[in-house]
Amino acid sequence: MLITILETGRAPGPLSETHPLYPDMIAALLSQADAGLRFRTVALVDGEALPDPVSCEGVVITGSPAGVYDTTPWMDPLRGFIRGAFAAKTPMIGVCFGHQIIADAMGGDVRKSEKGWGVGRHTYDVLGAPAWMLDAGATVALSVSHQDQVITPPKGAVTLARSAHTDHAMLAYDAAPVMSLQGHPEFSDEFVAALYSARRGKSLSDAQVDDAIASLSSPVDRVLVGQWMARFLRTSC
Repeated sequence: MLITILETGRAPGPLSETHPLYPDMIAALLSQADAGLRFRTVALVDGEALPDPVSCEGVVITGSPAGVYDTTPWMDPLRGFIRGAFAAKTPMIGVCFGHQIIADAMGGDVRKSEKGWGVGRHTYDVLGAPAWMLDAGATVALSVSHQDQVITPPKGAVTLARSAHTDHAMLAYDAAPVMSLQGHPEFSDEFVAALYSARRGKSLSDAQVDDAIASLSSPVDRVLVGQWMARFLRTSC
């Protein structure tokens, strides 16, 4: 199965040179769960054209520093791609920004949260567990890095996980094989700590960075969630 990864952003400054790019992180995570998956990257950030969603066997949309309200040249074409994927019932997953832009394209409300930055390890209550969420427990923990979030999901979206900070942290859609999540299962603790540190004194205070990095000592379910994602793509095609 060939997974098309839509690259919508890169880590700030030298982080994108010293760590794998987001599509490579996602490919590594999914390959660990399913060695039979293959990958190609479409770098929207470099101006590469979107494929026809009908031709895609499976799609993952990466995280991005962009917001759905930004006017990047690829934002509206990406919305059109997402709607086309829904119509074609192409299996699709959105991560962080990918989670947000899918909800936005389908009529949901996405914006900066009044709760401010979400950073560190967040633990979510699991509200529902479809068959692809094998071994799901009462909670799931992932590293996060976001200001924006889905405030109101679009019609037909079911919330599978939530926390006090993020009401709609994981969504699945009734009308098509599409799921999305706000957290970052693809981020290693080393990378996410470097990401927080790069924002110290800029968008994040010293206390926010210190607390976020300290929280990374708690358990994380990135491997489990990677298995969910791979199983979702494989069983939805």
